[in-house]
Amino acid sequence: MDFDQVLANRQSIRKFKSTEISDETIREILNLAQLAPSAGNLQAYKIKIVKTEDGKIKLKEATFTRSFIKQESVLSAPVLFVICADQMESEKVFKTRGSDLYAVQDATIFAAYLQLAITAKGLASVWVGSFVEEDVRSVLSLPKNLRPIIIIPCGYSDEEPKPRQRKNLNELII
Repeated sequence: MDFDQVLANRQSIRKFKSTEISDETIREILNLAQLAPSAGNLQAYKIKIVKTEDGKIKLKEATFTRSFIKQESVLSAPVLFVICADQMESEKVFKTRGSDLYAVQDATIFAAYLQLAITAKGLASVWVGSFVEEDVRSVLSLPKNLRPIIIIPCGYSDEEPKPRQRKNLNELII
């Protein structure tokens, strides 16, 4: 799939087949996403991969019960990527701006690249930002320096997404 197709095909998918994703495919996706730019090339983020039913159920409770995180049916995403900002790593170089902004940007840019890599591999994903940070931190036993930024459920799509509506480009250019 060429880059234009990846961009055009990336959609938010909320229903997933139960088909497992191989560790090799997960590694390939992460290797591609790791090419994302970051402040000072620090790559001030960490990734927690959740594949267990227990982990999915606990994360669902931390995400205001988003049904696409862990559905009761076979449609649950087989893999959840939890992207965390490593604020202390960025603070070492960039002080407060690093911890408050750059680490969050690094994690967010990585997550966007992750979604594109997922699409390029023929898989689907959705961006989940609606959660209680402290609950996610507790569920995953994250150290204090890691701030959970985004959860990306990943799997094979089990739905036909609706066409995306986009603003006219003239509305965005100022």
